Amino acid sequence: MSKLDPRLPLIDDIALEGKVVLARVDHNVVEKGLIKDSFRIDATYGLIHYVARRGGFPILMTHVGRTRDKAGNIKTSPDTAVTAIVDYLNRKISGGFAVPDLPIHESHGIESLPLSAVAPLLDKLKKREIGGIYLPNTRWFAGEESKDDKTKALAKDLAALADVYVNDAFGSWQPHASTYDVASVLPSAAGFLMQKELIHLDLVLNPTNPFLAVVAGSKYDTKIGPLNKLYEKVDHLILGGVIYNAFLAAKYGIEVKGVAQEDVELAKGLVEKDKTAGKILEPGALVESETLDRSDPAKVKVVKVADFKPGQSYQYFLDVAPESFDAPALAQAIGSANTVFVNAVMGLTPHFPDGSARIYSEIAKNKKARKLFGGGDTLTELKNLTPGVYLDALDDETYYFFTGGGAVLTAIESGAYGLKPVAALLKA
Repeated sequence: MSKLDPRLPLIDDIALEGKVVLARVDHNVVEKGLIKDSFRIDATYGLIHYVARRGGFPILMTHVGRTRDKAGNIKTSPDTAVTAIVDYLNRKISGGFAVPDLPIHESHGIESLPLSAVAPLLDKLKKREIGGIYLPNTRWFAGEESKDDKTKALAKDLAALADVYVNDAFGSWQPHASTYDVASVLPSAAGFLMQKELIHLDLVLNPTNPFLAVVAGSKYDTKIGPLNKLYEKVDHLILGGVIYNAFLAAKYGIEVKGVAQEDVELAKGLVEKDKTAGKILEPGALVESETLDRSDPAKVKVVKVADFKPGQSYQYFLDVAPESFDAPALAQAIGSANTVFVNAVMGLTPHFPDGSARIYSEIAKNKKARKLFGGGDTLTELKNLTPGVYLDALDDETYYFFTGGGAVLTAIESGAYGLKPVAALLKA
């Protein structure tokens, strides 16, 4: 197993007895006020129990959703509150978490975090009358994303609450006040989940070959950097979603509805690169549709890549047809890989789930490979579409599920210790 950079400060090495521990977690799992998947919350139990067992007092914080509008105003609502997270934790953790009641401005969110506003709860925490404090959504604070004096002020306010800062939020890779700036104000360390994610990330960055990557996405421009880096490492690459559509449009000179011309232009670089190396394996059958209603066979059909002709126009390609994975080249690449990285939903789910379900099932047949799945939609669809595969994977050490797919892709481009919140811990 890979090792951590020895410069990285670890929670294991900090004395916690009698100390307030401010921990940044990634519990961004709330949608319209409800928890859509508890995986990221459950993954931080180790940290919560460890702090309490070592005599410390935990304060947790996370972002939830997007709260700023185009004008920069902060919109706070029950949909992005931490209420559902705290309710969930309080059913699982003895003692319970409490959320401080802070004044909220109509458009500026929470403008400051005075120690006096949290002091009553801190007193209860230190008397063990409550199990922990959970701060409001960090994106409700004016300084969280502002990158100015407000950010520095929020970092100092956060630091005033605690003795130690722990970052256990691998998926929250953007450098904000709660993930980056506060690390320069308090003694700081990586939590257990952060350590685990970095160790497994090294298996992607330094894979055991043959290495197969499966990557999909809704826009090509957000994946171009990681794709180019991945291309250098992989033996084979399978694309899905809109980025596969953009690749096909660039390679075969076709037009596909829903694919922006700028994405096609960007994809031409990968097409050119692959003319020599030939690493990209093309699923050869696509589901074309002008509707989400699959009951109308006149509007939903399978088209073959082999039949493409320059200048042809197609409706939306909404999935990879499952029979694509019967092709010997794809079956061989999946079956012979020693490392498989998956950050992909192949089709537009839930309406077109078949391509994703098939490739997840085919990957599961490779018993020897390390199978590393990106977080977010990939993990959700793995659970929903192939629950048997997911349940088996939970007890299978060849599988690993990252809590942040975007963080993995960013790290592929920048390096694990190039992620700014991780770099901040190294400086600390």
